Amino acid sequence: MSQIVELKVGMSCQGCVGAVKRVLGKMEGVESFDIDIEKQKVTVKGNVQPEAVFQTVSKTGKATSFWQAEVESESKPTETVAVA
Repeated sequence: MSQIVELKVGMSCQGCVGAVKRVLGKMEGVESFDIDIEKQKVTVKGNVQPEAVFQTVSKTGKATSFWQAEVESESKPTETVAVA
């Protein structure tokens, strides 16, 4: 079953991107991947486990974490204004 795994990876140059490409290119089950250096985002599609993708990308030595865009938008403080 194919799924999408999104990671935030600390990449500062094309060398960093190359390192991530190398490890993902060798990973079993990966159908495709997209690397956005500006957003520091790596999107992997394939028959893969999120934890396995995380471990593989972590081997590059880059700061890696799961992408949590949904969580960020939910946790913003909301302001309640009472209208008299």
